[in-house]
Amino acid sequence: MRRWLEEGVIEHGRLPLLCFLLGFILGFVVIRVSVRMIRANVRWWPGNVKAGDTHIHHMVFGVITVLLSGIGLIATAEDSTQVTSSVLAAVFGIGAALVLDEFALIFYLRDVYWSEQGRTSVDAVFVAFAVTGLLLLGVQPATFLDYDDFRASRGVGVRVGVAVTIAVNLVLAAIVIAKGKIWTGLFGMFFTPLLLVGAVRLSRPGAPWARWRYGHRPKTMNRAVARERRYRRPVIRAKIFIQDLIAGKPDVEHARTAAEAELARTVVPAPSAPAPHPHLLPRRRADQTDEQ
Repeated sequence: MRRWLEEGVIEHGRLPLLCFLLGFILGFVVIRVSVRMIRANVRWWPGNVKAGDTHIHHMVFGVITVLLSGIGLIATAEDSTQVTSSVLAAVFGIGAALVLDEFALIFYLRDVYWSEQGRTSVDAVFVAFAVTGLLLLGVQPATFLDYDDFRASRGVGVRVGVAVTIAVNLVLAAIVIAKGKIWTGLFGMFFTPLLLVGAVRLSRPGAPWARWRYGHRPKTMNRAVARERRYRRPVIRAKIFIQDLIAGKPDVEHARTAAEAELARTVVPAPSAPAPHPHLLPRRRADQTDEQ
């Protein structure tokens, strides 16, 4: 562990990133313990912070913390030591955890912390944790590129080739995300083969790609629905159980029933894309439509 810390983190200048991740985990664990203690009405635990009758969400403190630590990181960027950057990064991580823990409130613009929609916050935290962990391990987007060779090379052909490769990578990521495979698109930016697999596989039935491409192909849409329900069922059960464990309601039977409910609600065919407006049709086709 010490060797990895020295050779894999400190020597590569990733100590601030590690401190950010530790601060992020600490902030998330502490705030989740706090809200569960408040919900359980524990007498000796401090309650909600209020300004008069207004409840101040911990997201507000997170925004302030992120803002102040971010300004500190920018202000000391020129002559900062690794220790200073690490401390500020840890504070930034704590603030980011407070903000993302109420991501659902920001997304839905209402307090859904303890509702089913509140699981969106847990998803956001998982994404931030996964991306930070990959960066800490030295995994960078588009790992098929050798950035040192790219910077050292002055050949126009090499730079053009790299630019085209990056563009293709981004196009594949856009296709994968349009197919509703957010996690595949995210990790595919770090492991390119995932993008290739995600781009050629069936779209999720409710994704924009299915709406555009499968609307008039019922067999393909039915295959997409059946495949989604088959493969998503164990994943959703595990996700709901973990989310409930964090949110304070772990129960195997609830995970099963909630998974079936989520499958029935979300795994449905996307509506067909609307027909193009007559003015956007070719002139001959538009004239034929008017005659009919």
